[in-house]
Amino acid sequence: MSRQASRLVTRALSGGGHRSTASFRPFSTDLPAAPSEDTAFVEAWRKVAPNIDPPKTPLAFMKPRPPTPSSIPSKLTVNFVIPYQSEISNKEVDMVIVPATTGQMGVLPGHVATIAELKPGVLSVHEGNEVTKYFVSSGFAFVHANSVTDIVAVEAVPVDRIDPSLVQKGLADFTQKLNSATTDLEKAEAQIGVDVHSALNAALSG
Repeated sequence: MSRQASRLVTRALSGGGHRSTASFRPFSTDLPAAPSEDTAFVEAWRKVAPNIDPPKTPLAFMKPRPPTPSSIPSKLTVNFVIPYQSEISNKEVDMVIVPATTGQMGVLPGHVATIAELKPGVLSVHEGNEVTKYFVSSGFAFVHANSVTDIVAVEAVPVDRIDPSLVQKGLADFTQKLNSATTDLEKAEAQIGVDVHSALNAALSG
């Protein structure tokens, strides 16, 4: 199966004899680093109101994307924010491990650009021999080709600030609610509570 998948990927990249390379969509790292003007919008505006300058579009306010370095840097730059504060800002670290929905994902300098959805679990930030751990409820990790990683979480708390007794009580309460649930909504809400508190318990024991 893996050989067949490889042939399909190769065929797709080479056009498979049916498509030209001109029709391929470029990778994000192949696009210009600086934002370009939205020429289609400007042309449409000038046809309607030729005597009025076109308004600024969101593209005009975007900062140029930092260029991808020619060599892999020694450090990974991390930004970690939650809705009401910034936990980490432009900090250079050795590695972060995020609780992606596909499993624990380690991010090192030079990691391929990707977006990962986060599930309840432990986010660990590694800096030398020091490891800082946060429990995150959900969110996304945006890994950029220039060795910058942006992590956005809905809720986050340092693992050492979690009260084990409250976790055990919450797990017992939601387990009881799940066992006594009679509707799909009650079962779904209880299952979410069990999953989150199970992840909290695993974070404490890990």
